[in-house]
Amino acid sequence: MNSKDFFAALFPLGSHLCREPMPPMSELKKDMEILKTHGFNLVKLQEHWMVDEPLEGRVDLSKYEELVDYAARLEMGVYLGLTCEQAPGWLYHKHPGCRMVGRNGLPIVYEAQTTLPADGKPGPCYDHPGAMADQLRFITRLIETLGKYENIVVWNTWQEIGYWSKTLVGQEVCYCEHTLNAFRQWLAERYGDLDGLNRAWNTRYGDWRYVQPDRGAYQQNGLPQDVDWRYFMDNVQIAKVLRARARAIKAADPLGRPVFAHKGGIGLGYGHDWTYARTQDFLGSSCYPAWNPFHPWDDGAPQRGGRPPRAAALTNEMVSVALTYDQIRSCNPPGAPVWAAEFQGGPVSTFLHKGRLPSPEDIRRWMLTAASAGVTGISFWVTRAEIMAQETNGFALLDPQGESTPRLQEAARVGAALNRHADLFGAPSWAGAEVAILVNEWNAQLCSTLPPASDHLNYGTRGWHRLLWELGIPADFIEASQIEPRAGLYKALLMPFPLSISEELAARLVKYVEQGGNLVSEAAPGRLNEHNVANRAELSPTLQALFGIRQRAIQMVREPGETPRWMPAERTWGEFREETWLEGTGPLSGCEALANLYLQTFDCLDAQPILQVEGQCAGAVRAAGKGRAWLLGTYLGHSAMAYRDEKTPALVRALLARCGIHPWRAGKLLLRKRTIPGKTALFLTNPGAEPLTETLSVGSGKAEDLLGEPLQQQGEQVTLTVPGLDLRVLILKN
Repeated sequence: MNSKDFFAALFPLGSHLCREPMPPMSELKKDMEILKTHGFNLVKLQEHWMVDEPLEGRVDLSKYEELVDYAARLEMGVYLGLTCEQAPGWLYHKHPGCRMVGRNGLPIVYEAQTTLPADGKPGPCYDHPGAMADQLRFITRLIETLGKYENIVVWNTWQEIGYWSKTLVGQEVCYCEHTLNAFRQWLAERYGDLDGLNRAWNTRYGDWRYVQPDRGAYQQNGLPQDVDWRYFMDNVQIAKVLRARARAIKAADPLGRPVFAHKGGIGLGYGHDWTYARTQDFLGSSCYPAWNPFHPWDDGAPQRGGRPPRAAALTNEMVSVALTYDQIRSCNPPGAPVWAAEFQGGPVSTFLHKGRLPSPEDIRRWMLTAASAGVTGISFWVTRAEIMAQETNGFALLDPQGESTPRLQEAARVGAALNRHADLFGAPSWAGAEVAILVNEWNAQLCSTLPPASDHLNYGTRGWHRLLWELGIPADFIEASQIEPRAGLYKALLMPFPLSISEELAARLVKYVEQGGNLVSEAAPGRLNEHNVANRAELSPTLQALFGIRQRAIQMVREPGETPRWMPAERTWGEFREETWLEGTGPLSGCEALANLYLQTFDCLDAQPILQVEGQCAGAVRAAGKGRAWLLGTYLGHSAMAYRDEKTPALVRALLARCGIHPWRAGKLLLRKRTIPGKTALFLTNPGAEPLTETLSVGSGKAEDLLGEPLQQQGEQVTLTVPGLDLRVLILKN
């Protein structure tokens, strides 16, 4: 079994074998045999630098060699992941300056003792040249030792990318001189000279030595320094470490196997996933659908002691899987694999809080939804129930004792079915989308400096994806840096919560519209520029001209009901407008939508009103070149999950129809496709709680159910029933 087999002829179905401390080798081998017996073709091993080189130069990788060799005898591939944040103690003593430094200027003294918590994060600062050199030396030794085993099929450079330092050690990092010097060098490249920096930041620095990020207690003061610093840490500093690890592996690997890394979850609304994907061969993500399926603002969000509604919870779980891998698929280079690098296999267990045991139906629903989003491989976390107290007996496909479980059997059954069509599911075969949600990393980083703006960006982005999912409109995501090479693929781009937009980006959006696209923006696009400075018109000047309007007023709007979810307390009388509904006019005549957070009204210059309130324009459309620019005077994405009704989805459906975009549905069933020449998979999702029976045309080819469920086919028509909150997959052979 080698990497070529996995990436050309198989849908990788794997499971993480264990984490440190390792159980006895006999138990690990037995669990590998269980996986093999059930049809799994991949096992993940997670390497730990602290464990494998406890004293400098004394590297012992024999246990991995034994396990990799045993996997080869079982004809199983190995997915090997690095854990370099769990650095050995000698590294800190050898290089005292490699400790990360907190915002308060003091070194972070935490040294990970085991893989919990958080796989050793935050770890040392690899901007320290000595620490980086020792890390790369160890990685080279690791690859030279294990690279001889052909059944290692892929290397993972970072177990859930990030430092997570605010949660783990109470402060953001890293403010050491090595990182600050790298930050200054990057600023010099970005702004050209100190005068350019001072103009952008509105500062008066006289020497680069004194330039530094804001060191306020919370770093949420909305300063230009905050935006650049956060962008640098996420897109330059972390990317540098990822790139260095990937290069070291590629230089030492005699077989040139793929190198990737994975996130703990997507950066919703953020663009750094696109950055990370370009430091590796591809990017993957963890996915734990039952961990946090609700946002606190959602309808039905559980309160302490309350009971979440079953239908809402299961739907949210399913949509969260689609959302995760729609973004991971989109951020990867075209044609790259899409891996569910960690996938929930058992109950979420954190300290004394143990979650529900996933049923076979859960496992099937999650796996098939992931496949519907383009996933080409799934690796479950974890094979045998966790033994560490923080995650006691959690997450696993297997219980603490025993050789099988219903959820393991179902994972194996679904995996075997996907592998019967590995040419389709093991390959990047997403059928495409006509609409994309715009992701702007600079906007996201700016929003993070102005709480609660980042919450609204996250919620609105998630909401637009949910609106499209429920309408049956497949969606991609597109990062602002990718507009020129890729935007022409889409009939429409959607811009959730576009608080900050640079004039350079605005100009590229104008070009997209003029070339025939539809730009659909929520309220106040470019209210701030990229340096956190307000535009006088409360709009980007370039976009104001594109939309053909002038702002009349912008005011906060009360939520329905008496208990607000996102609105602050009113400071005095008359601050907030009462609950307000927008009425469609012109091309949206007959539609309605609730105003959320803000209501922006306009004077139309050469635009046509599409939304109005009390006779004032609250949304407009303007033709520009071959396309059109649509401006909505509020945040419709919030209505996807909060204060839900049928009116907002109907308005979105009508608007997108005007853009030439229509739902993919089979009656009431939502439809997604994956396709290669001669073969297509139709994913039919029932979003309701009751079974649905529908008839659809499948053409003249042969149709079969992926899992062997019965079909009624007469000529070109197939009739099938999909249980409530579930999906079925049809395989069509042309």
